[in-house]
Amino acid sequence: MKATRFTLPLPSAERAATVAAGMVGQLDDYLLPRLERLDAPLLVVVGGSTGAGKSTLVNSLIRTPVSPAGVLRPTTRAPVLVCHPADMSWFSRANLLPTLTRTSGPSSDPRSLQVVSAPALSPGLALLDAPDIDSVVDANRQLAGQLLAAADLWLFVTTAARYADAVPWGMLRTARNRGTAVALVLDRVPGDGAADEIGPHLTQMLRDHDLGGVPLFVLPETRLDSQGLLAEAQIGPLQGWLGRLARDAEARAAVVRQTVGGAIDALTVDVVILAAAAEDQVAAAGALAEAVHSSYRAATESVDHGIHDGALLRGEVLARWQELVGTGDIMRALQARVGKLRDRAVAAITGRPAPGEQFQEALGSGLGMLLEGAATDAAERAGSAWRSHPAGAALLEAAPELVRPSSDLAARIDRLIRDWQRSVLDLVRREAGDKRVIAKASAYAVNATGLLVMISVFATTAFIPTGAEVVVAGGTTLAAQKVLEAIFGDQAVRSLADRARRELEERVAGLFDEEAGRFRSALEGAGVDEELSPRLRALSVTIHHARSEVDE
Repeated sequence: MKATRFTLPLPSAERAATVAAGMVGQLDDYLLPRLERLDAPLLVVVGGSTGAGKSTLVNSLIRTPVSPAGVLRPTTRAPVLVCHPADMSWFSRANLLPTLTRTSGPSSDPRSLQVVSAPALSPGLALLDAPDIDSVVDANRQLAGQLLAAADLWLFVTTAARYADAVPWGMLRTARNRGTAVALVLDRVPGDGAADEIGPHLTQMLRDHDLGGVPLFVLPETRLDSQGLLAEAQIGPLQGWLGRLARDAEARAAVVRQTVGGAIDALTVDVVILAAAAEDQVAAAGALAEAVHSSYRAATESVDHGIHDGALLRGEVLARWQELVGTGDIMRALQARVGKLRDRAVAAITGRPAPGEQFQEALGSGLGMLLEGAATDAAERAGSAWRSHPAGAALLEAAPELVRPSSDLAARIDRLIRDWQRSVLDLVRREAGDKRVIAKASAYAVNATGLLVMISVFATTAFIPTGAEVVVAGGTTLAAQKVLEAIFGDQAVRSLADRARRELEERVAGLFDEEAGRFRSALEGAGVDEELSPRLRALSVTIHHARSEVDE
């Protein structure tokens, strides 16, 4: 449970984090040590608002001033636990509240717990003077909540002037929801008949909050003795009630069963909250992942469409193809052995690359623009989808570069195209390995054949573009196709084009998968645990069984 994290900033995550922290505290501070020893001494936590007289009440119950009381607020900085000497071994060890350091004397450290021996207190029961629940010091309020969560019994102290304040009633509702045993002390009630007015009103408020059965003790306003203690006669009813509870093992066990059972029930509810929040995390991660997947799937589809619809065979690419076909180089390369030496000589004289190289460069440039545009669109679409989601927006805030393509995308696209063009030539060589005409031909002929295969990949027709696509080239393209078919066979020619196209599509899919991987890495870095909800649901079943055991 301590390792439970809700890393994506969803509306349910903040609440779940608070609930998880509370569960861990409840388990460590109270439930686990109490379940280990149900017969351990009862812990009564005395809590209430600032100036309610908690410390004075604790001191008065044990007839000695051990917990500081005064007019300065907040008075109680470090909590004080008072128990009978026979119970010191249980409370001085870090059983309950293990994160608080035990001390034997006063301390200003709020993370310490002063354990005091008091022979006047009955064995089997301890009193813990907690900080103010409405303290101006945040650490004091948090500590007060932690101590109350570790109580077998809450002894709430309020005054005639402040009994209707919202904060105490909020804490009392928490106690009710947890099933914690509660008793209430109404302190400093004026002797001018105010009790007759306040008593019925307070009783009605308790009923309204489903706390009508809690014990209620009324202490009149009075002067303290020289030690700052209340008279024994005033606290007699409360002292007697606590004494009987301490001496009656069955009564103590009933209080423990009530509070432990309520704590377990509360855990069951909390686990459901956490499981639902964990499912929200998984659902959000899935939605973000799907947004990325759909964005790059759309990019892949747009490139596939661009490959198949012949759009690349326009402009510069078409001009270079027409130039290449118009020179007759393709036919001469396929029909006779033409060495590289002549090709290099022509290039040296004219100062220009050979038409085949120009066409290959133009085709690569057009394909590169198509890929880069699709990758840019995909990153923007995925980024837009993430920005509209609270979890995605937070991830993008940490990695704003995701909405743009990778900085090295252009270089990777160039490499992809070069590798694909080389692979087409390798395909031709392998296919022509047992064809005498090509086997005896020069590398120039192989390159020419490769160019014809490349152009076929981007044609709208089944093979080499004809008709309007190469109208300027006349019948040369068709004639070249016939030569290829004579060399390879009709089916082999089509197979070459199909294999070249599939390989290009696979390389493009790999490129876009790498681009999408940047988003996936950011999402995986958030550390969403897909197995958390099932584990929590299983824990809920275990808690339910533990509740049955407590009731037995």
